[in-house]
Amino acid sequence: MANHDLHYTPDPDADSISSDVIGFNGILVSTQIPTRADGSLELGDITLQSECTLQALKVALEKAGSSMDRVMHLTIYLTDMADRAAFNEVYKRFFAKPWPVRAAVGVAALAVEGMRVEVTAMAAKA
Repeated sequence: MANHDLHYTPDPDADSISSDVIGFNGILVSTQIPTRADGSLELGDITLQSECTLQALKVALEKAGSSMDRVMHLTIYLTDMADRAAFNEVYKRFFAKPWPVRAAVGVAALAVEGMRVEVTAMAAKA
């Protein structure tokens, strides 16, 4: 792709067909799933999946020159909206006031069976 004004940070997974973060004019966009630090997928309960997903977001943003306190918008995809309260408890450990603008969206399924959460974030570069 010849978009010289866009900056792509590759996904650490060599087989991924998605960039980890894309940047444009100081704005970064990233989508993360419940990936553990070793690259494996966490398919445990919603708390474990939420922790891994938000930690993966933190790592990706920091690698791209931002941080969690620079997140402006977060879209949360949940396969069961009953998991929203548990996600929110984890969310409050990663974010503080003033809270990012956010939306929680219920979806029928995510890319991998058993995956319960995915997030897309928009952040300002530090």
